[in-house]
Amino acid sequence: MGWVRVSSPPVLQSKLLCLSLLYLLTALPLALYVSFSDPESSSRCLLLLPLRSSVPTATPALFQYPREYGEHKHALPATRALCSDPAVFSGYKTVLEEINGLSRNLSSSPSLRFQNGRRESFAGNVSADERRSFFSHTDSAVEIPCGFFKEFPLREADRLAMEKCNGVVVASAILNDHDKIRQPKGLGSETLRTACFFMFIDDATRRALTRHNILAGERERGGASTIGAWRVVRLGGGSDGDGGEHQLPYENPAMNGVVVKHLLHRLFPNARFSVWVDAKMQLTVDPLLLVHSLLLVGKGGADMAVSKHPFNLHTMEEAVATARWRKWGDVDAIRAQMETYCRNGLQPWSPSKLPYPSDVPDTAIIIRRHGLASDLFSCLLFNELEAFNPRDQLPFAYVRDQMSPKVSMNMFEVEVFEHLAIEYRHNLKLANGGEGGKQGITRLASSRDITGSSCEGYLLKMWGEPTK
Repeated sequence: MGWVRVSSPPVLQSKLLCLSLLYLLTALPLALYVSFSDPESSSRCLLLLPLRSSVPTATPALFQYPREYGEHKHALPATRALCSDPAVFSGYKTVLEEINGLSRNLSSSPSLRFQNGRRESFAGNVSADERRSFFSHTDSAVEIPCGFFKEFPLREADRLAMEKCNGVVVASAILNDHDKIRQPKGLGSETLRTACFFMFIDDATRRALTRHNILAGERERGGASTIGAWRVVRLGGGSDGDGGEHQLPYENPAMNGVVVKHLLHRLFPNARFSVWVDAKMQLTVDPLLLVHSLLLVGKGGADMAVSKHPFNLHTMEEAVATARWRKWGDVDAIRAQMETYCRNGLQPWSPSKLPYPSDVPDTAIIIRRHGLASDLFSCLLFNELEAFNPRDQLPFAYVRDQMSPKVSMNMFEVEVFEHLAIEYRHNLKLANGGEGGKQGITRLASSRDITGSSCEGYLLKMWGEPTK
């Protein structure tokens, strides 16, 4: 039996129509609220503070890539939706005003002094004992070795533009055609005028982009080559205008990449903040919001922000994974590196290391407040990378735990990381796919391998077994 009566007068029918519309208008916002409040929804990982100011007005598409370039192929799924500690963002207008204010404030603060001169390697080939001697920085007059003992090839126009960047710099690099150029998404209407976006490429990448007619279609912005948001900085090859050839400091493209990744404070000496984005990542959140949320507000602020690793907690776990999955082919060199670190004080993670919640980061996105502590950490870490290999997770805790002054670090949740950017697979290489070193058969370790090792105590403590 139905509730609708055909013989109802027109007035009653109009009342029923009004009630139906009222119900619809009431129920629809409630349904949307429930939908977006679903604990399994990814929106719970990134929260916008209400009633502060508006969300950023998105910019239009930044660049149209040729179909054959395939910049959005092979995206990795984000598997985690429920966030135990979501990132909270203030309104875009609030963030813009605060960051612009900080960028205009040129008040002097303690800064590092860097060693200069020319040596046989880019970082100076400093011995292990000498590297450790700079861990405790108590005298501001002491100069720190921090790369650039060999030339890093930059055109003069790019160098001047980098020096003029005095707010937020967003940087990435594609070397050996290992990734695709991807445009950041979710940028606010003023972000391109507030932040500097720099993409560093080498000759191999330049040739690949030229084959796809991408560089041929690049726009000119202030005399600089740009592709969408990115100012393209070409490294290596070419000439400096005086007939001299630019040469990258390392034969290994990954090591050239970590120059840009970890020495942004030297490449951009006047920048107040930096956001490093591996080229396998496509940012989906405005970088100004990232700086404000993950560095400036909450928990007293931080010198740098980086995600916890999704699987590994201890450095030794990451070292084993690096060898097992051939992320670095020279297993004997990884063993020697870990032996050096254990001999000089590396310990597995334990609650005594809090507020650092992990010893292993995911460094695909690094957000820094340039200053004494974060700059010192970057210099010390880079020196370890040249000494051993470009896998920056291996010396991370070794440097962080023993340096002084301590670096304040926001190691945020993996779930948040997965919703700040989209991750893509690297370009496939048909040959020389490893990053370097020997490509032999990986031998599994046995229990007798740790006897007498400087890492024996580390491993027993990590496994929860009694130490000698």
